[in-house]
Amino acid sequence: MKKADLFFNVLRLPVDFVMLLAAGLATYVLRTQILDAFRPVLFEFNLPLVKYFYLVLVVSFIFLLAYAVSGLYSMKTRMKRFEEFIKIVVASSAAILAVIIYIFLSQELFNSRFLVLGGWFFAIIFVGIGRLFIRQLQNFIVAKYDFGIHRVMVIGDDDVTGKIISDINNNPHAGYRVAKCLTDPELTEVRAAVENPGVDEVILTNTSYPAEKVVQLVDFCNENHLVFKFIPNIYQTLTTNFDVDSINGLPLIELKRTALEGWGRVTKRVLDVTGALAGLIILSPVFAVIAFAVKWETAGPVFVRLRRVSRNREFGLIKFRSMVRNAEEIKASLAVFNERQDGPLFKMKNDPRITRVGHFIRKYRIDELPQFWNILKGEMSLIGPRPHQPDEIERYKKHHKRVLAIKAGATGIAQISGSSDLPFEQEVALDTYYIEHWSLWMDIKIILKTIFKMFTDKSAV
Repeated sequence: MKKADLFFNVLRLPVDFVMLLAAGLATYVLRTQILDAFRPVLFEFNLPLVKYFYLVLVVSFIFLLAYAVSGLYSMKTRMKRFEEFIKIVVASSAAILAVIIYIFLSQELFNSRFLVLGGWFFAIIFVGIGRLFIRQLQNFIVAKYDFGIHRVMVIGDDDVTGKIISDINNNPHAGYRVAKCLTDPELTEVRAAVENPGVDEVILTNTSYPAEKVVQLVDFCNENHLVFKFIPNIYQTLTTNFDVDSINGLPLIELKRTALEGWGRVTKRVLDVTGALAGLIILSPVFAVIAFAVKWETAGPVFVRLRRVSRNREFGLIKFRSMVRNAEEIKASLAVFNERQDGPLFKMKNDPRITRVGHFIRKYRIDELPQFWNILKGEMSLIGPRPHQPDEIERYKKHHKRVLAIKAGATGIAQISGSSDLPFEQEVALDTYYIEHWSLWMDIKIILKTIFKMFTDKSAV
C-alpha cells in the first residue's frame, strides 16, 4: 500500500472521533438551547455539559468499535460513497442499540430520549460529512499534486487493455498513472521499463500470456517489491467461487455456480420473507386503490398470472393487470414492432395492449408489487435475475443459462443499471456478476436503489 493510501485511511479514525464528539455536543446544544423553548429541559442539574461530555467520550469509542467491525477502517480498496454511507448507518445503529441495551440492563432511567436518538442521527450526518471531506481532500491532492500516486505498467494490447488505460487517464484522482504499456514483452523489456521511467505496479491484461512467462513475471515482481495484478482468463473465472473437500486424503475442489451457499442462502431467504411480509402489510391500502382502478377501467381480472421461469422451474408470476384481457393472443401480431432485436425479449413503445391505468402503474412499477406474494411463497426472491418467459428461455444461448443458477428476482442489478433499455448481453453479464459476487451489502444497495429508481426511471412505459 502506498503511503498516501495509508495516510488517508489512518486519518479517517481521528476524524471520525472528532465528528462523533461534535455530533454529541450538537445534540446537547440543540436540546438545551433551541428545543428548550418548546419543551423545558429537566436534566440540567443531574447531567451538566461536563458530565455529558464524558458520556459522549465513552459512547464515541463504542461507535468507533462498531465502525471497525463493519469494515470502515479496512486498508483494502477505497469504498464507493454509497457503500460507505450504508455502512455508517448500519454501524451507528448497532452502536446506539448497544447503548440502549446497556441503559435497559442497568435499570437506569436516562435523562433524555432525545439525546440518544438525536446523537444517533447526528453521528450519521457528521461522520458522513467528515468522510466526504477526507474523500474530496484526497481526490484534490492526488489529482493536482500527484501525491502518493501508483505508477503502473500495463501489459496487453486488446480492448480490455485500452479500457483500463482509458479509465486510469480519465480518473486522475484515483491515484494511478500509466508509466508504460507493453504488448507482449520479454522479462528483459519489463526489467528495463521498471527501472526507467519507474514503476510501482504491473497489470497483466493479456489473458493469453504464456504460463511460463506469467510465473517469471510474478517472481520478478516479488523480488522487486512490485504489486502484481492481472485480468483472469476464462478458466480462472470459473473458480470465482469454490470449496475444498477431501475423500480419503485426496483433495477435491468444487466449483460453485454462486456464492449463495450455506448461511448466505439462509440470510437471503430471511431477507425475502421479511421484505415480502412488510411490503404486503404496508402497501395493502395501495393494493386496494389499484385493484379498484383496474376493475373500473376495463373488464377482466385485477391480477394476471404470467408464466415465468425461476431456477429452471416454471411458476405463475402475479402482477396487476396493465393490459387488455387478450394481450398474449395479440402479441404474435405485434412481433414485427419488437424493438429488442438483440435477444429473445419483447418490447414495444406505445404498446396498444396497455390500458390507461396500465400506463400509470407501469410507469412507477406499481404493477409489480403483487410479486411480494411470489417472494413469500419462495417462487422468486427480492433480488435476482429478471424472470423471463418459457419461450424466451428456449431461445437462450448456452452462456445465457448462467442466470438460472439462482431464483429470479423482483428487482436486480440489471434492473437498476438500465432496466429494459439494456442490451440483452449486458443484462446477462450484470446478472452473472451478481450471481458470482453476491453479498448482503449488495442486496441492501440494490433494494435502496430500486426504491429511488421507481420514481425516476420511465423505461417500463
